[in-house]
Amino acid sequence: MRSAIWRLRRVAEELPQSVLFCCDHNAVRSPMAEGIMKKFYGIDVYVQSAGIRNDLEIDGFAIAVCDELGVELSRHRSRSFEEMEKLGDQLSSFDLVVALTPASRAKAEDLTRYYHLPLEYWPITDPSGSGETRDTRLEAYRGSRDEIVRQLTARWGEPSTS
Repeated sequence: MRSAIWRLRRVAEELPQSVLFCCDHNAVRSPMAEGIMKKFYGIDVYVQSAGIRNDLEIDGFAIAVCDELGVELSRHRSRSFEEMEKLGDQLSSFDLVVALTPASRAKAEDLTRYYHLPLEYWPITDPSGSGETRDTRLEAYRGSRDEIVRQLTARWGEPSTS
């Protein structure tokens, strides 16, 4: 019991104060990661997401599969790195940037080259365009969602109860 309590404290101490998830359009993977992290770790960490571009609206399949976990994404508004900074979320104010796509990793590396800012790369599968039917598309999106869940819990432990 004592070691379990120590592990929970250790995991909580490892949570950064702020995390930025990024992907290509901020319409599927990074909003899912943002929403799931908020659900899992609550107010212990400030979480945002951004894309290289914000030319797409939040994906309906991403909304549906996150809703299965009790994660609300329907009000998410896509934003780019540039728009994020205009709104006052300076990249340098985050403790950690997590890139979910190769292109967003390259962009984040470029943007963080002048900061001492940790950058992690979690290669999450792109579910968009997968599957022929609604059910097979949902399965693809669930797969990506579950990859995010596995990455989060491997990095920061089991979710807190919220």
